[in-house]
Amino acid sequence: MTDDTAGRVRLHGDGQLAWVTLSHPGRLNAITVGMWRELRDVFTRIAADDTLRCVIVRGEGGNFAAGADIREFPAERADAAGVQRYHREILAPALMAVAQCPHPVVAQIEGVCVGGGLEIACQCDLRIAGESARFGVPINRLGFPMAPDEMRGLLALVGRAATLAILLEGRVFGAAEARDLGLLTRIVADAEVGEQARRSAERISQGAPLAARINKRLSARLAQGGALTEAEYQDYFSYADSRDHKEGVRAFLAGVDPHFSGD
Repeated sequence: MTDDTAGRVRLHGDGQLAWVTLSHPGRLNAITVGMWRELRDVFTRIAADDTLRCVIVRGEGGNFAAGADIREFPAERADAAGVQRYHREILAPALMAVAQCPHPVVAQIEGVCVGGGLEIACQCDLRIAGESARFGVPINRLGFPMAPDEMRGLLALVGRAATLAILLEGRVFGAAEARDLGLLTRIVADAEVGEQARRSAERISQGAPLAARINKRLSARLAQGGALTEAEYQDYFSYADSRDHKEGVRAFLAGVDPHFSGD
């Protein structure tokens, strides 16, 4: 029998949309080692599904996630080797799987979104939060800094100054401040978070999926800096002969809605 109180990462699909749900009842969806591994596996499966247009990541029961499950630390992070294994072999691959998902990913943020939960949200492409959502990374009280592969997403969103303010002060703060820092795409009424996340995903799904995937790849590459190679330019311009590009132009000129196939 399945233990309904154990942490799980659940995948649900509805046509071109998929929902990834962090579920750990009674623990504000605190993320266990098993959940980190499930998150990696779920996003690996999602990445291989070309029928999808957008993914929504959410937490169960009114909270996104209250960070890693600290109850596991004495066993999983008992010494220096354990600490490295935990962060480099468990957390980092899960976050990388979210970041490298070829489909657009929307974070549906309700309630608590701190620590590892915020790290997951930072790897998403859009973040839509309820007005009472709470954010922060209070790990300074646990005596350790943020690991390199976990800091990468936060730093890319808000820059060095805001990253240091979040980590050094260790405060938990509200949605308005999170938006001002650059953490959020937008804030909506608490009762509308799920609906607004779905509407965002549907708007994304109405666009050309090939263009969305190229936008994701190109933005990540340009953020690294440096000149593009010829192969990278050709990857960008690969859309030119696509069916979707021709369909988009045809539909616009005809004054009708386009029907994109992803080809």
